[in-house]
Amino acid sequence: MYSFGEEMVIAGDITAIWQAATDVAAWPSWDPHEEKARIDGPFAPGTKGWNKPKGAPAGTFTITAVEAERMWSARAGIPFGSLRGVSRYEPLGDRRVRVSKVFEVRGPFAPLFRLIWEKGVRADMRLTFTALETEARRLELARRPELARRPEQARRPEQARA
Repeated sequence: MYSFGEEMVIAGDITAIWQAATDVAAWPSWDPHEEKARIDGPFAPGTKGWNKPKGAPAGTFTITAVEAERMWSARAGIPFGSLRGVSRYEPLGDRRVRVSKVFEVRGPFAPLFRLIWEKGVRADMRLTFTALETEARRLELARRPELARRPEQARRPEQARA
């Protein structure tokens, strides 16, 4: 088994970030890594889903754990092994959230996965985090349009302090 991951601090409301991150059917509309995705039930442990990432084969996954607004994990089969992804969301205060994703690759296919896909997946994670920030902002503005009329609320926390 080997693992790899990335993390990034993004600006936004944790509820909107969680809403975007767990709306599987909407992933292709905002996540540059996803071509197609669906979920066959509630976003809860045991629910199965399917996705087609860009540059990788389509496949099914099973949600294995969910802690609302904090983390979720899923497991997928790969040839002769499995791939487990753990996504975490850590509110840091001042509308900042540390998002991270760690993949664990198990089985004899792991060295080939590392050689062929890890570099691209790693790069895509940062693009996904940035897109998640944008989508969460869109969802938050849809829910609270008054934020769009208050420039001090529309800026990122670090911009507001400058």
